[in-house]
Amino acid sequence: MKERIQKLLSAAGVASRRQAEELLRAGRVRVNGTAAQLGDSADPDRDTVEVDGVPLGQPPRRRYLMLNKPRGYVTTLRDEQGRRTVAELTADCGDRVYPIGRLDLNSEGLLLLTNDGVLCHRIIMPGSGVVKEYYAEVTGRFRPDTEARFREGITVDNHFRCLPARIEIAPDGASARIFVSEGKRHQVKRMVAAAGARVRRLKRLAIGGLRLDPALAPGEYRPLTQEELALLFQPVPDSKTP
Repeated sequence: MKERIQKLLSAAGVASRRQAEELLRAGRVRVNGTAAQLGDSADPDRDTVEVDGVPLGQPPRRRYLMLNKPRGYVTTLRDEQGRRTVAELTADCGDRVYPIGRLDLNSEGLLLLTNDGVLCHRIIMPGSGVVKEYYAEVTGRFRPDTEARFREGITVDNHFRCLPARIEIAPDGASARIFVSEGKRHQVKRMVAAAGARVRRLKRLAIGGLRLDPALAPGEYRPLTQEELALLFQPVPDSKTP
């Protein structure tokens, strides 16, 4: 029975459906030797589906990388505007990997890359509850009720209410640590703006129990240790506020 290529890749644990679309656009998926296109289908019992030359029936070696993403790189495999991508920074790792979630062009810090669709799905799926920690340098002044509004679920853009989060504002008000358990587009920046300030620098410090290695310079990466990988698979605490 034929299924959409994205569904087959997701079921095989190769990538999430959204990331499978990027693999298709990049020409990395072939069906019976022919490059597959977005929207194509295949029958896994009759057709040979390959990602980077590896058939779906032969799971690839699992790779888990920690990258200290610098500013000026987009979190994608390729960019139609010709901007630098995080894929360029890990091109010599020996395997095809894709980013888990996103950091925007001018954000920096901890970014995970993998070819394990199961881990990717666990971290980015809605309602996963995996907490991400950010450090933000800001301009302007936070509203006096900012911490309470974050705990309750701050409303951004006058209509979207975020899940409960936590913010720790520095005594001088020029920076803050922010803990969120969801990942809407530009969410941290939008939350800070709704609280009266503006982010001028944003760095992700942690995902779940995994923290950015301070020994990694911007643009450097390394494989995760088994202990670090275990942190990402730990049960998420049942709490309404990070």
